[in-house]
Amino acid sequence: MRRKTLAIAFLFLTGGIFLGQEPAANEKEVIDRFLTAWHKAAETADETVYFDSIADDGVFIGTDAGERWDKAAFLKFALPYFTERQSAWTFRASERHIYISADGRLAWFDEVLFSQSYWTSRGSGVLEKTGGNWGIKQYVLSFTIPNAVAREVKSVVSKHLPPETK
Repeated sequence: MRRKTLAIAFLFLTGGIFLGQEPAANEKEVIDRFLTAWHKAAETADETVYFDSIADDGVFIGTDAGERWDKAAFLKFALPYFTERQSAWTFRASERHIYISADGRLAWFDEVLFSQSYWTSRGSGVLEKTGGNWGIKQYVLSFTIPNAVAREVKSVVSKHLPPETK
């Protein structure tokens, strides 16, 4: 009986190794699906899924220097995009890197995004697992600028900034 119990415990504990999976691999897949669904909710103007995915104390940081919103302010700003259009906005990840803390409660990620409205962009953020579900604690959306044109872009952007920030 003891041998059988040990054998079952051994198989259970090492099952992921025999299947070629690292222990966090399944959770990374869960997070990947969560983030993909979050972006899809914006694309289909599903405000319930989109905003429920953001933690109550979550923060969204947009591409403009003035865009730093807590959840309530972001909801107030962005809700018209969801209720007045068939698509709020579209960003699709072409690459995503996910990392999970040792205790499994926090995850952070970065992703390369494609949008027809803009160009290649980047998203990054922090997730927290509460009650068995992941929630976005912070999301940062940023535009990428090729180094070869950075000086040109700076001259264009500088024309739209307050003098103290130039």
